[in-house]
Amino acid sequence: MACYLIAQINVHDKEGYQRYLDGFDEVFRNYKGIIMATDNDPTVLEGEWPYIRTVLIRFPDADEARRWYESPEYKRLAEVRRAASDSNIVLARGMK
Repeated sequence: MACYLIAQINVHDKEGYQRYLDGFDEVFRNYKGIIMATDNDPTVLEGEWPYIRTVLIRFPDADEARRWYESPEYKRLAEVRRAASDSNIVLARGMK
């Protein structure tokens, strides 16, 4: 069943976050994810959305999402992201 990774991100170090972005594709291409959306100015329809950047990634299943997220390569890269930003990241299961 498809699984979606949803990230809400506030960047506080643009240069550091750019280093994360510069390394992202090299790591990500080894996994079966598809970046569905990235938005630095999402439209809030209800409530509050106190984040600058929103990312939506689709994986074929939760196992593949975790394989990417927990890989040694991404763990190292995620440390760069954590130093440059604050994030909320969740996995949500798809309907089919």
